[in-house]
Amino acid sequence: MKEISFEKAFEALEKTVEELESGGFSLDTALKKYEEGIKMARLCQAKLDKAKAKIETLMKNKDGEFETKPIAQD
Repeated sequence: MKEISFEKAFEALEKTVEELESGGFSLDTALKKYEEGIKMARLCQAKLDKAKAKIETLMKNKDGEFETKPIAQD
């Protein structure tokens, strides 16, 4: 299965939300769309978490030299 990009997942999530807000679906269809939206939201969050973990900040060490360190995880 090909991995979907954050941008494509976010676009799919926006489309699903718009569709659900417009209404007019049967309960079964609305539930399927809701599940799809949850899946895309989780995928987006996972990609954001992964990107956050890669971000590094530049800090001075005890010798006054700059070095990179991972950002603190909450």
